[in-house]
Amino acid sequence: MLITPYGWPTTVVHAMAKSYQPPYTITPSIIRLISDISEQLGRLSVLEGEKNLRLRRINRIRTIQGSLAIEGNTLSEDQITAILEGKRVIAPPKEIQKARNAIKAYEQFESWQPANEKQLLQAHQVLMAGLIDDAGRYRKGNVGVMNGEAVVHMAPPASRVKKLMGDLFSWLAASDQHPLITRSVFHYEFEFIHPFADGNGRMGRLWQILILSQWKPLLAQLPVESMVHAHQSEYYQAINLSTQKTDSAPFVEFMLGVILETVQSTAGNNTQQVGQQVTPQVEALIKALFRVDKPLTRNELQTDLTLKDRESFRECYLKPVLDMGLIEMTIPDKPNSRLQQYRLTEQGRKLAGTFT
Repeated sequence: MLITPYGWPTTVVHAMAKSYQPPYTITPSIIRLISDISEQLGRLSVLEGEKNLRLRRINRIRTIQGSLAIEGNTLSEDQITAILEGKRVIAPPKEIQKARNAIKAYEQFESWQPANEKQLLQAHQVLMAGLIDDAGRYRKGNVGVMNGEAVVHMAPPASRVKKLMGDLFSWLAASDQHPLITRSVFHYEFEFIHPFADGNGRMGRLWQILILSQWKPLLAQLPVESMVHAHQSEYYQAINLSTQKTDSAPFVEFMLGVILETVQSTAGNNTQQVGQQVTPQVEALIKALFRVDKPLTRNELQTDLTLKDRESFRECYLKPVLDMGLIEMTIPDKPNSRLQQYRLTEQGRKLAGTFT
């Protein structure tokens, strides 16, 4: 019987003749989850708003906190926010360093390409700087995954890591499978190989988000890691079950379920938030812009709304609507420009259409 590079029989591999293919089965559950995620993402794209930078920042902090918490880091979202803002935080130095590294890694996130192995090593260098001696390099020793005193997974020998990772990246570059499947399979295979001396969980989750962001940029803004943390025991169970079955389908199903739950939760929270924050003043400003169907200056808006107090207009009308991502500036780089105008975002237009 032929054996794959991971020691698995080729009967469970959807293989091409000369290139390695990770073993996975596309189950009816996987197909259904992909359909549900795609549908929910379509709805969320309207609610999210491409210009909602505040919400993106909040979700990024939640992502970092969730990924670190899975590895035992005790920093809260508030503490990570403080670190991001350069404030002093009282916590173990190593935990602070991990948070700083994660923040730096996500700042460079958009410059990396998923199928570039060298960039994965660069990302590991950033993520593990000051924490281990061989940051940015594959491990030289053998490692196992422990659960207390028990070894739950013995990773392949260090001598095989470079070849296995090369095969995995070749598959990733050539795969024509749906990105949701590709991302989950890569994540499982990465954790199985365990290519680094430390930081494998954080790197695997970082890279899976990078893969997904190439398909739907919105997914890079959602706190999937927080949801994984909420289902941490199931996360490890799915990895172990996939290993036992020599088929990553259980892990793929788990991760797709987590993504769906995250998208649904985010959409629900955003809908509730918008509903709660649409004050009469917000509604009036949105209606004014929707009615004229063109950008207006601040003075034009105040005139249309018969408002004279500039400070009241800014605090009760303009600022809340900008913060909610319902309107945007025509010159965002120069907020105080005398030529500044304001227009509805796509999210604002959708909301305006619900007003009677």
